[in-house]
Amino acid sequence: MVTVAEVLARFWPLLVLQLALLVAGLVDISRRKATKYLPRVAWVAIIVLVGTLGPIAYFLLGRGEE
Repeated sequence: MVTVAEVLARFWPLLVLQLALLVAGLVDISRRKATKYLPRVAWVAIIVLVGTLGPIAYFLLGRGEE
């Protein structure tokens, strides 16, 4: 039987990556004046709720001009 601790020990790099992308996306969106394609609130929801793909989508599609 696999315990929760064993699973976390195997997947901690992915969890750290997930958290880093989440924080980087939220910090970046808070510093930008404008976003592309969607309002800022929608991008925040996507970053927080969609997991790893949310911040990646924001960085590829949603970053506006500085």
